[in-house]
Amino acid sequence: MSGTGTKVSRPARSENSVGILFGVGAYGLWGLLPLYFLILSPAGPVEIVANRVMWSLIFCALLLTALRSWRPVLAALRTPRIVGTLTVAALLIAVNWLVYTYGVTSGQAIEAALGYFINPIVSVLLGVIVLREKLRPLQWTAIGIGILAVVVLAVGYGAVPWIALSLAFSFGLYGFAKKKVGSRVDAVSSLSIETLVLTPIAVAVMLWLASTGDATLVSEGTGHFWIMAASGIITAVPLIFFGAAARRLPLTTIGLLQYLAPVLQFLLALLVLHEDMPFERWIGFSLVWVALILLTVDMLRTVRRQPRVAKSAEPVSAPA
Repeated sequence: MSGTGTKVSRPARSENSVGILFGVGAYGLWGLLPLYFLILSPAGPVEIVANRVMWSLIFCALLLTALRSWRPVLAALRTPRIVGTLTVAALLIAVNWLVYTYGVTSGQAIEAALGYFINPIVSVLLGVIVLREKLRPLQWTAIGIGILAVVVLAVGYGAVPWIALSLAFSFGLYGFAKKKVGSRVDAVSSLSIETLVLTPIAVAVMLWLASTGDATLVSEGTGHFWIMAASGIITAVPLIFFGAAARRLPLTTIGLLQYLAPVLQFLLALLVLHEDMPFERWIGFSLVWVALILLTVDMLRTVRRQPRVAKSAEPVSAPA
């Protein structure tokens, strides 16, 4: 109320502020995923991923029906090139989901977080290998430090950190596949097609687990069933938030927000799950963080030189 008794309306949030809220929501939810996977015990990673696929498809179908948004999905399904690209993307994200779930449920959440920390470095490296891109000096330096970090971590782990590398490369290649589709397919339609492609495999896996007595979906009580069924919502909602953020925010802001997910995953593994973090791993992680700082500085410099770069519909791949 003003001094004259007139009600003063609050100004509407700017598009940028709304975008940041959506971005924090998306990456925050992805960062908290380890807690969700742990409460699904005794379900194993294969069953968790199979259920995630099936329930995501059901949730997307309901959402598309409620929003009357089937037309883009049907149009995409009639385009062989889009279907082929999304099939490749579906297989890559299935590998990513499986490895990540295995990492978290087997007590290796720190290494899983490392995978998403090094993903931007791997994406730059894939740009050189796949797209023949020419890198700037800071990018080359970041790649060199990233490779050194992997060597240090391999020595510290006593083995190559295959979980982290599998996550980084599968997600990096997934990003390239999605980039080929571009803005022709929105996030919900894309997820619907990807899960549709994977559903026959997921159903076969569930039937196999049921035949061997290893399925837990209906054997662990009503609570376990509905928590497992919630995987559809837990998969789709962050993607919807991400899409809303990507439409409102510039590339640089999304690029900075993406680090929120692995930071939360790392902190959960360290402070809640109490995973070991020996000195040599701190050295390896520190090198990765230095490389990420260099990439971020390079990105900010590039954008500053090109202030009129348009916002991208999907500037950064979402961790699904």
